[in-house]
Amino acid sequence: MPPAGVALALGPVLLLLPLLPPTSAFFPNIWSLLAAPGSVTHQDLTEAAALNATLQLFLERPPPGRAPLRLEDFLGRTLLADDLFAAYFGPGAPARRFRAALGEVSRANAAQDFLPPARGDPDWHFDAERLGPGRARLAGALREALAAAQAGEQALARQRLGAALHALQDFYSHSNWVELGQRRPHPHLLRPRQELGGLAREGDPTCADCAELSCPGNLLGSAGLTSGYFGAYPAKPPGKCSHGGRFDQSSAQPPRGGINKDSTAPSFSPHHALHLQAAQLALQASIQAFGLLRSRLGDWGFSRLLAITPASSLSFVLDTTGSMGEELHAAKSQARHIAEQRRGGPAEPAHYVLVPFHDPGFGPVFSTSDPDSFWQLLSEIQAVGGGDEPEMSLSALEDAFLTHRVEALAQERRCRVTFLVTADPSQARRRRQALSPLRFEPYEGVALASGGEVIFTTDQHIRDVAAVVGDSVADLVVLPLGPPGPEPGPLVFTVDGLLRGVTVRIHGAVRSFRIRSPAGLSQGQEEGQGPLGLTRRFGQFWVVSVSDPPQTGTWEIQVAAEGSPRVRVQARTELDFLFHFGIPLEDGPHPGLYPLTQPVAGLRTQLLVEVTGLPSSRRAGPPPLFSHVVLRGAPEGAELGRVRLEPRGAPERGLLVASLPPPLLSAAGPFSLELLGRDGGGRELHRAAAQPCLVVPVLLELSGPGGSLAPGSKAPLILRIASFSGPRDLDLRTWVNSSFTLTSNLSRVRLEHNQSAWGRLWLEVPQSAAPRSVVVVTVAAMGREAGPVPPTHAFLRLLVLAPDPQDQLAVPAHSSGPVLTMASPTLPPSPLVTWGRAGGGPAGNPWWGTVGAVLLLLGLASW
Repeated sequence: MPPAGVALALGPVLLLLPLLPPTSAFFPNIWSLLAAPGSVTHQDLTEAAALNATLQLFLERPPPGRAPLRLEDFLGRTLLADDLFAAYFGPGAPARRFRAALGEVSRANAAQDFLPPARGDPDWHFDAERLGPGRARLAGALREALAAAQAGEQALARQRLGAALHALQDFYSHSNWVELGQRRPHPHLLRPRQELGGLAREGDPTCADCAELSCPGNLLGSAGLTSGYFGAYPAKPPGKCSHGGRFDQSSAQPPRGGINKDSTAPSFSPHHALHLQAAQLALQASIQAFGLLRSRLGDWGFSRLLAITPASSLSFVLDTTGSMGEELHAAKSQARHIAEQRRGGPAEPAHYVLVPFHDPGFGPVFSTSDPDSFWQLLSEIQAVGGGDEPEMSLSALEDAFLTHRVEALAQERRCRVTFLVTADPSQARRRRQALSPLRFEPYEGVALASGGEVIFTTDQHIRDVAAVVGDSVADLVVLPLGPPGPEPGPLVFTVDGLLRGVTVRIHGAVRSFRIRSPAGLSQGQEEGQGPLGLTRRFGQFWVVSVSDPPQTGTWEIQVAAEGSPRVRVQARTELDFLFHFGIPLEDGPHPGLYPLTQPVAGLRTQLLVEVTGLPSSRRAGPPPLFSHVVLRGAPEGAELGRVRLEPRGAPERGLLVASLPPPLLSAAGPFSLELLGRDGGGRELHRAAAQPCLVVPVLLELSGPGGSLAPGSKAPLILRIASFSGPRDLDLRTWVNSSFTLTSNLSRVRLEHNQSAWGRLWLEVPQSAAPRSVVVVTVAAMGREAGPVPPTHAFLRLLVLAPDPQDQLAVPAHSSGPVLTMASPTLPPSPLVTWGRAGGGPAGNPWWGTVGAVLLLLGLASW
């Protein structure tokens, strides 16, 4: 939302993209089409609008050093993100981050039909003639999306944008705007200071009785702008329209029938014949909403919101204790070097984050989008004071002293964390006490959970090693490594014809190694150019850059070392994949797939895969195809099971689905995903997910108010926890930002199989809270029973904003009564859930060892 008194020109709507064929859509995702084939979904509308807005941006801002895009090249064709990025940035330009950002917005949109605060609130869906309050919700969500994006909180901005688009699109399906003969979007819906006008008056009848599934003529000719009532709340007044459909109990009360245009199925939508007209207007309005955000954020900010510019945040956490002067100097030098390398290019960070930590504390946290300000502060940091107590580098990463919470945060934010540690893991530093052998376990846990690494190096080599690791935060894939068979032997990996820039990294107490190609050529640890490529060594860290094009087939790596050496193989490729999990909900007014961040033990779960970088349909030859997904235990890599992938929709979309049977997800713990398939020539393809996944033992759902928080306010939160895999005794812990107060009426619970419990929390916002600041509420459920049962985490991010005169929303009242527990065999999970990681029992007070200077490169993964 713009400030008071500032008018926004919505501008012309660029409408080039036809709505995708129904077979390639979700409503709210793929499962809805089983009940309503041929329907256009919220995801269709959101993605098509975003692609239109992105194409308009590309047409108006020609790419540097490349020919401008031409409008006529995109007319009459279904535009895909990969094709659009290849046309603008050049062949091979990855659209993975952009597609992932669109997925965040689309899933947040669809979640409004499932999310507890929104699914039953008529204001969020323009139901029950709540058109004025509905517009206030829409305006508030857009205002929050804008404020979050301006504050650099892109994930929160995408979530609020999805909520806003859902409300906007529902207006055209749930109101009678189309039936009134309108062929353009409502001119005032995105202008909250303008009157909607022409609203049906209270008490005026709007619908006639209709006893059929299809009700094309049930609207009364005298009706003004109206919408249907749904369910029992609020009660439908006499003469008013219902939403309609077999799950709307209000439609059984006179006047029967309804007016919704949600789908092409008469059993769901009495005005199904007008579904495509409503979808076209909703698409145009969604494009206008994207244009509004672009006009307020500017092209650079809009590109960051949708991850159009392939960059990320870059964070450095530096030990500033007095004994770390040498390491700090090297870390500062490399921090500047990495930032300099990326400045002005496509990988320039959107934000720089610097966190000093020292004995015994950490901070302050410094965040900026200005590299000059970052360098100025970096130059002022000095190594002073401190002692020999355990340094809090992980607390510096996030303000909690808990391993599992840091791991869960890394997974929730899709943030790959790599530690460069200038301390030998087998020796104590001079001038310091002997170190516990457990001192590095927390770092190993965070690196494993996030898909990163722990690399030990020296002051002499930290810059070179950091340069190699820094380059790896780009769009590279990690190739799966495995033994050739059941017997011990060399590690093997498969190279296909779509890979370039294959790099093998080996570090640890390595005596020797040898890499062998499929043709039998080999190369060892000797530095320099060899028959396979270039070998470089930095202390105990080796990098072998295989010459392009690499030979296809099975490669071997034989390593002789003390302890467990670390081996990682990476490569560049267009072909990669995104994925998410979901639970099919087939009974209800909006059947579909309820999205999950991680699968829950005991729940029937679907895996949805979106293959990125597929060749254009205009290219000759068959495309690559993935046929199976393999689940492997992490980190050992043992195969847990494999499931067939079934294609959904148009082949160029690359949508695949696998049904994961409950026995495969019966045990809580981490696992990795690997896709198997064949390229166009029939040769093997392997792709692995960048981060491990996790089967969590319980469902933990945390929901809050539907809008932003005002300074000095008190907000009710709702917590739901459920078990589907047996009885659970759980302790609950909560965290919130400093200066905020959080209270809860639930700290311990016992759940039987298929039971749920609800708790209530109250969040007090201090009067001093800064507008546009973000508060993070965390809840962890930890098993009281013995054994390595992982804790489950839920995170809720809320935005603090000053009240807006046009956005006065009443906060719903919540009872403070006792916790309710009941059987719930079909309890749907929440898409806002974020999970913890398996580890050694409940999170308590892990021992943090003293280490050398640690440089953390937190490149937000290209997820």
